[in-house]
Amino acid sequence: MFSLDLEKGLSLATDKELFSIIDKVLEEKRLSFEDGVKLFKTNDLLTLGLLANYVTEKKNGKYAYFVFNRQINPTNICSLDCKFCAFATMDKNDPKAYEMSYEEIVEKARYAVEQGASEVHIVGGLHPDWDFDVYLNIISILRKNFPNLHIKAFTAVEIDYFSKLAKLSYEEVLIKLKEAGLNSLPGGGAEIFSPRVRRIIAPIKIGWKKYLEIHKTAHKLGLQSTTTMLYGHVETIEERVDHILKIREAQDETGGFTCFIPLAYQPENNELNITDHTHGVDDLKTIAVSRLLLDNVPHIKAYWVMIGEKIAQVALNFGADDMDGTVMEEKIAHFAGAKSPTQQQKEKLIRLIKKAGKIPVERDTLYNHIKVYQ
Repeated sequence: MFSLDLEKGLSLATDKELFSIIDKVLEEKRLSFEDGVKLFKTNDLLTLGLLANYVTEKKNGKYAYFVFNRQINPTNICSLDCKFCAFATMDKNDPKAYEMSYEEIVEKARYAVEQGASEVHIVGGLHPDWDFDVYLNIISILRKNFPNLHIKAFTAVEIDYFSKLAKLSYEEVLIKLKEAGLNSLPGGGAEIFSPRVRRIIAPIKIGWKKYLEIHKTAHKLGLQSTTTMLYGHVETIEERVDHILKIREAQDETGGFTCFIPLAYQPENNELNITDHTHGVDDLKTIAVSRLLLDNVPHIKAYWVMIGEKIAQVALNFGADDMDGTVMEEKIAHFAGAKSPTQQQKEKLIRLIKKAGKIPVERDTLYNHIKVYQ
């Protein structure tokens, strides 16, 4: 059964194409590729949001999550040349090129822990002069210094790179990282799975099959992960839906994805020559459709860094139940022109969530509750 408010809201639906989808959602039937395309194309934004919020609240009630975390990017020197990326450089002599020492990484983590962080999120460039031991040492040194800190580190793209460096299988690489102290994997590097799009935006980056193989291997080793989609560049609606459904299929197999994160493309300082940011309606649609299609992924994130605080707040009523966290030092999106702050105060996240009519929950990386702010 559903509430009278929901029934009244759905009775005002203006797009006949949504009627059969509404029935499926209320009957808890899985949506199809065609349903996903219709949802993206609808102009009935309120009905879309109502449906997505209904699904979210069935899964997680009124809770909306955030984490006290810090992002650490050990280097931006990278052997890849992704056309959409404004963060990395292949030239070690580039004025913006940098590489952190172990001591610098530890101090950044120490500051975060002293402020109350429960997680560090580590991603960076594929440094041509660092061997696998350097990356292993980053994890082991952090674990030695901070035994209770959750270390979420290295995208599937980085894991593939380590595999080549060390001449080890994905499983062997992940086992070594886990033994060093790795707790989970971030979801970056997915971009859009479409081979057509990848040939344009990231022609030498690993494809979708390897990306999902690495995540599924991690899941089978007990390492959970997030997963992402970069949208708003050269992809089509159909390619977005295909991407989301490939994630759903992988989740059916392993169940290891904790959260799906739609990442809005940031257009500045890269080689794609796309000048516009995504617009608010597209951001909300993408979050809502993701929630409706990904029936087996527990959480959908509204990443305030890329869509801004206000759209992220509204998204909490359009299918999202997570605003990420404090971040403390975000570089990748801001190199590409993100207009949001580089960090966020916990008190402000709590206020944004409450004003959206939700209950703020400080969580750990795996969505265990640390504190509920009733």
